[in-house]
Amino acid sequence: MKNQNENTEVNKEFTDECHKVLLAVSDALYAIGGKWKLMIIIAIARGNNRFTEIQRQVTGISARVLSNELKELEMNGFIIKKVDVGYPVTIEYQLLPYSNTLEEVVGAMTKWGMQHREKIKKERS
Repeated sequence: MKNQNENTEVNKEFTDECHKVLLAVSDALYAIGGKWKLMIIIAIARGNNRFTEIQRQVTGISARVLSNELKELEMNGFIIKKVDVGYPVTIEYQLLPYSNTLEEVVGAMTKWGMQHREKIKKERS
């Protein structure tokens, strides 16, 4: 009987750990998931601070989607929108220090993406 209780306890720990991991991944995907958010952050980090510059660098993104993604990135504390009320009015987007927490994620994704691209090229040739 004791053995069954031990198995139940181990399974519960495993299930709890799985739930924690799934919740953490869900939170991450909510904040930076989707097709565009990380690419926008990378474009801003490379000096593209104005809306049209970002749109030009992030190939394929529509103005409407870019606007929505910028709002969500601002809401999650990755960027800030700076408005200069001179003439003409200029709007720039700047990364906040919190965006630096993504450096490791972006680095790992870049490395994996390059490896994956090479794998696919080799398999198709």
